[in-house]
Amino acid sequence: MNERVHDRLPDHRRLGRALDLFDTDPLMGAGLPYWLPDGAVVRHTLEEYIREAERRAGYRHVYSPALGKRELYEISGHWDHYSDDMYPPMRLGEEQVVLRPSLCPHHALIYRSRSHSYRELPLRIAELGTMHRAELSGVLGGLTRVRAIQLNDAHIFCTLDQAVDEARAALELISRAYADLGIEAVRHRLSLPGAGGKYVADPALWRRATALLREVLDASGVEYEEAVGEAAFYGPKIDVQIADPAGRESTLSTVQIDFHQPARFDLHYIGADGARHRPVMVHRSVIGSVERAVAHLVEAHGGAFPPWLAPVQLVVLPVAEEQAGQAAAVVEAALARGLRAELAGPGQGTLGARIRAARLVPYQAVIGAREAGAGRAAVRLRDGRRPGELPVPELLSRIAERVSARGTALWA
Repeated sequence: MNERVHDRLPDHRRLGRALDLFDTDPLMGAGLPYWLPDGAVVRHTLEEYIREAERRAGYRHVYSPALGKRELYEISGHWDHYSDDMYPPMRLGEEQVVLRPSLCPHHALIYRSRSHSYRELPLRIAELGTMHRAELSGVLGGLTRVRAIQLNDAHIFCTLDQAVDEARAALELISRAYADLGIEAVRHRLSLPGAGGKYVADPALWRRATALLREVLDASGVEYEEAVGEAAFYGPKIDVQIADPAGRESTLSTVQIDFHQPARFDLHYIGADGARHRPVMVHRSVIGSVERAVAHLVEAHGGAFPPWLAPVQLVVLPVAEEQAGQAAAVVEAALARGLRAELAGPGQGTLGARIRAARLVPYQAVIGAREAGAGRAAVRLRDGRRPGELPVPELLSRIAERVSARGTALWA
C-alpha cells in the first residue's frame, strides 16, 4: 500500500485527538493516555455494556488491587516466564510489591479465600481492572500499546466436564458483543506453544488443554488456524483476531483453558463424593483491553459510533433564536430519557454549519417556527436520510428504542 493511500485510512490517534476523545502529556508519561469527556463517555458506556452482558451471562463482579507481592507472581509463574514485561518491584519495608501484569492470580486468591462445593460450579468471576505492562517506548502507540491497561477479564472456575461448555459460551458472548459494536473478527486462532523456555514445562497439561480448545472450536463451528509460539506461558488459547484499516492484525478477545494456575494455587472444591477436587480455570476476555477496543472502534467507524455508544446521540438545532427555548426543552426531555443530547444554537453559526459540525452525531432535530408551534422536530439521520417531521415524544421514543436495542442500525 503506497504512503498516500495509507495516509487516508482512519487512524485512531489522529481521530482521537480531532474528536477530543483522548490525548497524552509528556509529564504523565509515554503510553499513559488520558481520556477527555467525550472519550470518557465512550469508555464508560462500553464498560457498562460489558458489565451488563456479563451479569446476564451469570458472572459475579469483583474488584482487586493493581498491586501484589512479588511472591504472588512467583507462585503464578509470571515472575519466571513474564518478568521482562513487568515493572520492577518496589520495596515497602521488608516486602517487595509489583504492579500487576495480569488479573488471574488475584482471582485465584479470591476463589481460594472461600471453600466451594461442586454445587456452586461453574463460578464466574469478572472484573474490569487495571494492569500494567512495562512496554518499551519504541512500541507505544495511541491506545493500542499502552503501559496502564484497563482489562475486561473474567475467570470461570468449573469442573472438567463443564470446561468446554463454558469456553464455548464465552465465544458466543464475544460474537454477540462484536455484532452490537459493529466490528468483525478477521479470523480465530488456536495459539500453541513454540520452542524455548518461556512456557511451562508440562507436556501433559498442554495436550489436555489443547484438546479441549479444539473441541470448543469444533463445537462452535468457526474456522480457525493454528499459530505456534503465540500461546500464553501457562497454556494454549483461542485468540479472536481483528484488523485495522491497513490490514494489521491484533488480538482483541481470548478464551483459555488453564490447568496450571489451579495447581500452583492449590485450588479445590468439594465434590459429590465429599473429596477435594481440582477445578479447571477458564480465562475469558470479551473485548480485551478497553484502550485497544476503543482504538479499533474509532477506526472501524471513523468516529461515527453506533447510536448507543456515541458520545452525543442527539443534537437539537433551532433555526433561529426564537426557537431556542423549545429546543432547550427538547434537550431536557432527551436527558430525562437517559439520552445524551446537546443544543447547537444560532450563536454557533449558520444552520448549515451547525449541521456539518454535528455530522458524526447519529440524530439531528431541526426546529424552525413551524415545528416549534406544533411541538415537532424535523429529523435528520447521520447517514443522510430524513424521516421527516415527528412529534418530539415520538422522536425521543424512537431514539431510545434504537439505543436500548444496541447494534448499528440508526432507524427502525
